[in-house]
Amino acid sequence: MNNETWLIGTGQMAMDYAAVLKSLNKPFTVIGRGETKSKAFEKQIGMTVISGGIQNYLETNPNVPEKVIVATNVEELQSICKMLINYGVKDILIEKPGVAYPREIDELAEVAKQTGVNVLLAYNRRFYASVLEAEKIIAEDGGLSSFNFEFTEWSHVITAEPKTDADLNNWFLGNSTHVVDLAFYIGGQPKDLSAYYAGALEWHPSASIFAGAGISEKGSLFSYQANWEAPGRWVLELLTKKHRLIFKPMEKLQIQLLGSVAINPVEINDSLDTEFKPGLYLQTKAFLEGNYDRFCTVETQKQMINDVYIKMSGY
Repeated sequence: MNNETWLIGTGQMAMDYAAVLKSLNKPFTVIGRGETKSKAFEKQIGMTVISGGIQNYLETNPNVPEKVIVATNVEELQSICKMLINYGVKDILIEKPGVAYPREIDELAEVAKQTGVNVLLAYNRRFYASVLEAEKIIAEDGGLSSFNFEFTEWSHVITAEPKTDADLNNWFLGNSTHVVDLAFYIGGQPKDLSAYYAGALEWHPSASIFAGAGISEKGSLFSYQANWEAPGRWVLELLTKKHRLIFKPMEKLQIQLLGSVAINPVEINDSLDTEFKPGLYLQTKAFLEGNYDRFCTVETQKQMINDVYIKMSGY
């Protein structure tokens, strides 16, 4: 084991990580698969990529890195993570949702548990400056009383770009959980949940309209809705006895005071979220420093997929 960091992947997400790693002055090795994406990465980031895939690299490389960031396409996430665990890596940050299909999470969680490896999901919205500021306000107000959220997806945009069946058929898991994870991270995981879904899309046959409500483990009531066949956007609202905190868009924080209908922006220091992909700088820094409190572990992701996400999505 050495203090080396590996970045696996050469797509846009990997480029975003590389920008952060370079800013943190953290030496790292980039491992890609295809020549085309590897060359594009090298041209944009200005560093050499070891192409040919992670499996080939593991067969010839004798060193075990201290930490690895996996930012590949969704179909490869689980298999690469298991490969790294078996290779001896102890700390892995894997892009959300960690698996291509819900059924894959049980095996990944079990392998991590048996080997004692830290497998963390990269839900970078937990690290937004807007979220950190909202948490301070909630604490000052004496806690959260209720929350609601919307995860409407833009179907006309999604189908306009090339996507795999794994991406499309599990879009709730791979994309909508960006919002759902954040809502339940702040408000508490569901203790009781009534979930309803209807409709279908050719590329997402399980459902296209979603609604539900419940109570979280922190005692907060919550509700949600989404309609992928109608206009809408991602929204999260957190309510205390003094304020309504509104994420619309998620990177910004707005506030409504008790007794007022005015909604005003909250000034936040979001320079890191504007210079880099929002949330990614603080998330990566926390991972490298071993500060894992804000992360979703693979065991928690297993629980959320099996007990919450499948119920919400109709998978």
